[in-house]
Amino acid sequence: MPKRMLRVNMSNLEAKFEDFPADFAALGGRALTSTIVEKEVEPLCHPLGPNNKLIIAPGLVTGTKAPTSGRLSVGCKSPLTGGIKEANAGTPFSQKLARMRIAAIILEGKHEGSEFYTLKVTMDKAEFTSADKWVGKGLYDAYKGLFKEYGDKVGICGVGIAAELLGASSGVCFNDPEGLPSRYAGRGGVGAVMASKGLKFIIVDETNAPGVEILNEEAFKEGVRKITKALTTHDVTKPGGALNSYGTSVLVNIINEAGGLPQRNFSSGQDDRAEKVSGEVKAEEIKKRGGQRPHFCSPGCVIQCSEVWC
Repeated sequence: MPKRMLRVNMSNLEAKFEDFPADFAALGGRALTSTIVEKEVEPLCHPLGPNNKLIIAPGLVTGTKAPTSGRLSVGCKSPLTGGIKEANAGTPFSQKLARMRIAAIILEGKHEGSEFYTLKVTMDKAEFTSADKWVGKGLYDAYKGLFKEYGDKVGICGVGIAAELLGASSGVCFNDPEGLPSRYAGRGGVGAVMASKGLKFIIVDETNAPGVEILNEEAFKEGVRKITKALTTHDVTKPGGALNSYGTSVLVNIINEAGGLPQRNFSSGQDDRAEKVSGEVKAEEIKKRGGQRPHFCSPGCVIQCSEVWC
């Protein structure tokens, strides 16, 4: 089975699989989402109108044993910046999508009405059901209910209350390995774009998925071995290294000292209070609270820079 795309028209509640264009064969993740936005979205359209599109795409090697590859990109015209925007998240949802050989989900159009919908995607079809019972409720309760309804093997993508209110900084949320709604594509207001179309959740069920096609298994395994060794021996990415110990916030103090920490609408690059939100301080607080550090956002991540605040 070749790769395909799922095109979802919210105006008429129609979802159909399409062939993945040969021109896009070398694209995945943010390269793919941004390319589709550039080709299909009118530059002057309203970000929350029917002519904007939201694209969700896993990476090229997502769904394989490539280390730290369980990520996806969400792209659209941003209601926050007015330009092409990409937001990124690490989540098991990305791996399920890739193993189903879905290179991208393209959301277009806009449902006219106050209803919200859930889209369930399986290997051979995509169906809509009402999501109105979850409107106005927090995602922790919603995801718990959705896993109970659809089973604990599915992946869930959703938007919360801030997105329902079309907040320009709202994100699109994905489940973590424990099923919690903690993995956000959080930049650019992508959540508002998804909610503006009337879509509340996407459920992916990878039952009978064929997995990612690899043309040369031996060469791929050798590449995986080399990359894994590089990541697990480098001071930044190895177990007990900078990212594993302090998360991505390890960069806060470093960037602040270099004068590159954006402040006051990018008018300055330093802040005397930056240390309070640094990775080092957060790690100590997580330890005091009984949280988890390190933690992995998706299976196969050898860096494990995620953290559970608790």
